[in-house]
Amino acid sequence: MEKAANSYESMFVVSLANGEEAAKATVNKFTGLIAANAQVIKIDEWGKRRLAYPIQDMNEGYYTVVTFKNNGEFPVELQRLMNIDESVIRSMTIKLEYDAEKVATAAPVAAEEAEVEPEEEPAPAEEAPATTEE
Repeated sequence: MEKAANSYESMFVVSLANGEEAAKATVNKFTGLIAANAQVIKIDEWGKRRLAYPIQDMNEGYYTVVTFKNNGEFPVELQRLMNIDESVIRSMTIKLEYDAEKVATAAPVAAEEAEVEPEEEPAPAEEAPATTEE
């Protein structure tokens, strides 16, 4: 019996010390590794961003978030490989509590529903004329 695939999200920050092209090459290396060993749901390249605090005397890094499904020990191996690579300055891989594939396919439907024009708001009720009792 085959185990059900779990959903994971891996975020990593690549050093820009050797230039943005070298950072993109490292991102392509790891996204290719994930694609070869897991089912990729979504890849979000956030690009060059300022770090919250300096890491190894750097103030900026190249951020990437990859959502994928896998049923093996690959996430542990991925984290190990990211820790070995000197150009990756921070990384984190977490197991998601929900099925990322279902959420990703439901998101376009929700976006289409959001594009529907909202109904016109009813006109404000007119105030009743003030009556004075004498």
